[in-house]
This record gives sequence, structure tokens and C-alpha cells, in this order.
Amino acid sequence: MLENWENKHIVFFDGDCGVCNFWVQWILERDSKDQFMFASLQSSFGQKFLSERGLDTKEFNTMYLWKPNTYYLIKSRAVLQIASLLGGAYQLLSGIGKIFPRFLNDKIYETISRNRMKLANQKCYLPTPHQRKKFIEI
Repeated sequence: MLENWENKHIVFFDGDCGVCNFWVQWILERDSKDQFMFASLQSSFGQKFLSERGLDTKEFNTMYLWKPNTYYLIKSRAVLQIASLLGGAYQLLSGIGKIFPRFLNDKIYETISRNRMKLANQKCYLPTPHQRKKFIEI
């Protein structure tokens, strides 16, 4: 569903990754301000996002956070910004994470990303009807 997606923060993720899907569910459960929408990098919408920016359209090991007409962030910066937007204790943790240099945060992110399929718990997750409206699938 594309309703009001231009006013949201869009999280692009690997739709075939259990760890990525776990984190999407985690964000969904904490998005009390209804500020996020989600699109897998494999979707037409995700592929368009990648190709318009000259990014790799076949490798899905990076999470992106996009605020249309404003910015897009990758890797640890995307994670820290999501935490900041969720507010409360997550915003505090984001602030602490931003103290460390980006290259160090990205190194940790890349290590987790490289090993995410081993870490994945392959439980099926089904979003609620309200949560399903937050996914862009075109």
C-alpha cells in the first residue's frame, strides 16, 4: 500500500533474511508514532530505490533508511537513526552509539550482516492487518 509513503521513513531490508525480518518486526512493535514503512530490497520498489541511486541491485546485505526528498542512510547510521526516531530509551542508546566512530559502528554492522543467515531464527512472522499497511510491495 502506498498511502502517504512520501511522509514516512522507509526501511529497506533483505526480505529473505530472518534476522532482517526480526528487526522489521521489532520496529513495527515499537513504532507508536506510525513513522515507518517497509520495503524489501527485492521488491520492485526496493529495486527502483537502489537503481536510482546507482546502488547494487543484487546484493542485499545492507539496511537503508530513506526519508523521501530528505536523506537516505545506510548500515549503522540507518540503525542509529531508527533508534533515535523511536525515541525514549532507544534515542538514548542511539546517542551513545553515535559517540563511537562510524567506521567502528559499520564494522560491527558488517560482521553481523555477514553472519546474519547463520544467526537467523527461521520462524514465520505474520504482520497484523494494520502493520501490513506499512509494507510497500509494488
